[in-house]
Amino acid sequence: MTAGTGAKPASQRWVRFRHDGAVGFGTLVGDTVQVFEGDLFNQPRATGATLRLADVKLLRPVEPSKVIALYNNFRPWLAKLKVERPAEPLYFLKAPNAWLDPGETIPRPTCDTRVCFEGELGLVIGRRAKNVSQAQALAHVFGVTCANDVTAVDVLPRDPSFAQWVRAKGLDGFCPFGPAIATGLDVNSLVLRTTLDGTLRQNFPMTDMLFGPAELVSRLSHDMTLNPGDIILCGTSVGVGVMKPGSTVEIEVEGVGKLVNRLG
Repeated sequence: MTAGTGAKPASQRWVRFRHDGAVGFGTLVGDTVQVFEGDLFNQPRATGATLRLADVKLLRPVEPSKVIALYNNFRPWLAKLKVERPAEPLYFLKAPNAWLDPGETIPRPTCDTRVCFEGELGLVIGRRAKNVSQAQALAHVFGVTCANDVTAVDVLPRDPSFAQWVRAKGLDGFCPFGPAIATGLDVNSLVLRTTLDGTLRQNFPMTDMLFGPAELVSRLSHDMTLNPGDIILCGTSVGVGVMKPGSTVEIEVEGVGKLVNRLG
């Protein structure tokens, strides 16, 4: 990932896939996957094998130890809610049972609630980060991915004595991400678009962030150790809305790809 200065490294799109019952990883090149072996974050080696994209099932590109999701990190969303700019990043965690592969169906909650989509950009950590400075922070980011911070919107405020962030954000399938991790992109140039059943609902630039990637990684690494594969969801902006059963949400960032999931 680049910060928008100096030479821009070549971008690659890394994917995880299932083929003939085995799980592998590699890079997308047109309509093919170039297969790699070893450790995605530590000098992966090309095998020389190539698979047709049509012959593999794309999986979520990593298996994080945690997903950290930002609250109120975009200026237009802050203005819409008419709240003060936070003094520090506000965040919560998404539970591992919430991870969902691209193309998979988001399970409909059994509790009585509306379900909202929130298109977000995810920073994928590539090197262990603990107490890193802002100047060092981006060196710990491997790349970026697309994500949907699905929310059981009526559950969150249901009990006035306790905001139910974990339950509202952590139900099964409530964190789809992928389809790829893109490396070598300038985050400041990226725009995220979300469509609901073919209608554009979100269209916002990453330059609207209150706390940018370097500051997020640095500050969060002072709270908790960030491990390779962990994802920081940068927050969402205006246009969040309700998904009805059968709705399809597509979250797209140029250079990363399009994350598509349907609500069951």
